[in-house]
Formats: sequence, C-alpha cells, structure tokens
Amino acid sequence: MPRGVPVPPDETTTVLRVSGRTTGTDGVLTLTLVDPSGRKLPEWSPGAHIDLMLSEIDLVRQYSLCGDPTDRHKWRVAVLLEPNGRGGSRHVHQALGTGKAVRVRGPRNNFPLEPAARYLFIAGGIGITPILPMVAAAEAEGRDWQLVYGGRSRASMAFLDELKAYGDRVRVHPQEERGLLPLAELLDTPRQDCLVYCCGPEPLLGAVEERCTGWPSGALRTERFGARPVPVPADEGGTAFEVECRRSGLTLAVAPHESILDVADRAGVLTFAACREGVCGTCETSVVEGAPEHRDSLLTEEQRAAGKSMMICVSRTRGSRIVLDL
Repeated sequence: MPRGVPVPPDETTTVLRVSGRTTGTDGVLTLTLVDPSGRKLPEWSPGAHIDLMLSEIDLVRQYSLCGDPTDRHKWRVAVLLEPNGRGGSRHVHQALGTGKAVRVRGPRNNFPLEPAARYLFIAGGIGITPILPMVAAAEAEGRDWQLVYGGRSRASMAFLDELKAYGDRVRVHPQEERGLLPLAELLDTPRQDCLVYCCGPEPLLGAVEERCTGWPSGALRTERFGARPVPVPADEGGTAFEVECRRSGLTLAVAPHESILDVADRAGVLTFAACREGVCGTCETSVVEGAPEHRDSLLTEEQRAAGKSMMICVSRTRGSRIVLDL
C-alpha cells in the first residue's frame, strides 16, 4: 500500500508503543500495545481487528484483537510468521521490539459476535485469535457454546494454556494426533438456534462453508486471512464499464483489467483502502444505482443480494454502468 493513503474519517489512527512481546508457539509472536501517554484506547468488541501501518516497508497488515475488550489500556495481537509472505509478518517479528512505536488504525469489526442461544466456534491455526474474545464473551453471558480448535500440532497452536480454563467446552484437535477436524460430526445436522463462527486457512473455511449449505441462512460467519478464490469470467478480468462517482461529479472508464479503486485513485477521487484484496472492508462503498458483481471475501450472501455496497478494490458491475457514492 502506498504512503499517503487517506484515513477513513470514522476511524482512529494513533501511534502506540509495544509494551511486551512473547514468543510462544512455533512462529507466533504476541504483542501488547499501549498508548505511550497512558490514555485509554478506543473501545472494541469481539471479532475486531486493527491495522498495523508498517510505513518502513510500505505495508499495512490487519491483525485480530485477541485480548480483553474491557481492558481499555492495552491491546493484544498475535502474529504468525509467514516466511513466504510479502514481508509484513517478518517485519513485525524482527522490528517491533519492546518499546518500539507502531502506527495503528482502527479498530474495525467485520466479524462481530451476534446474539444467539448457542455458538459453535471453529478455529484453525492462527484463526484462534478473533475467536478468543468471542469465547470469553459467550462464557461471561452464560451462553451455550463449544470451541473446536485445530492445528498442525500442539506446538503450533497458540493460547492452549488460556483455553484450559474452559474445560471440556474446548476440543483441541492437533492434526498430527487426531487427523482433520471432524466437520461432518459438527455440521452435518443443521441447528436452528446456533451460530457458527469460523476463522482459519482457506481449505478449512471452504470445507465449513460446504458443510453449512443446509443450515439456516446467516448461520455461518467466517473471517479470512486472504482473498477467497472467486470464479472469474474467461477474459480473466471482466468487461469494460463506466463508473459514475456521484459526489465527485466524474464518470470514469474502467478497463477489463483495472479495478474501480485504481481508476478512482488515478482520477483524484478520495478513496480509502488497505488490503486491496476484498478482505479488510476499508474500501466498502455505497451503490447508488446498478448491480455489483461481488468478488470480495467479506460480504454475506444477504448483503450481496441486497447490492447496497461493494468492495471497489476487487468487485465490478454486472452491467455497463454503475453509480457509486464516491
């Protein structure tokens, strides 16, 4: 992400200090962030994430808050080292030592914990991070809940010690000991009063989505680390179309291999973006007229069908023209 990208007006950007760091399980670094002056941090709720703005390497990375929402003086994130990634996690592991400053944006919540009679939480690997505060909230509210947590091995699974406090409500499922998660057992019988929350690698999310096709609409809530594989037309990008930026008074041509975001940025239209992969939700834009062709990994099926907003970094239009609130 280039320097100088504007900050959405409804989000807080601040510089925090790393007050503690812990290297526990294989490749997972836990950071505690505080305000240098001791001020309270913005409120957040389970499922929220923040952006770490790694300006030294021109990258912005999203990490789930996995601490206690009632503690307004510190935030906790856990970062898995990805040796084959684009450098964000490596920079965090190597450069953000205790006492270091880091610019932070947010929090933002695209994965909120909605009220339900019961919950089934499914986590894979570092996907446990947004689930941790959800489990704590469900327990505090006296809800009926269960967590099934999988990973390659116990050594690679973060926060196992914390989860011991919940007893048999938590099923730990290391693959080297027990194989793949028992999704058929968990999901093949739909429940009317249960919400399923899942976060983890793409193969797990795809398998859970397939198993939940018979569940009530909206019962499954997911959060992805990266963009979901989306079928694209044979031309790989789509057809050319026009986008009218209603507030800016501009009508722009979007070529088959361009995004609305790229074209708007080039024309000087004010936009907000972070991941540019349809995952973080920063670039979500209201649709005034037209039918979006959704290619994001964030909106629910109900939101897609309503067509009231779209992620302009990846999504396009089903027609030859779309009008957006830009």
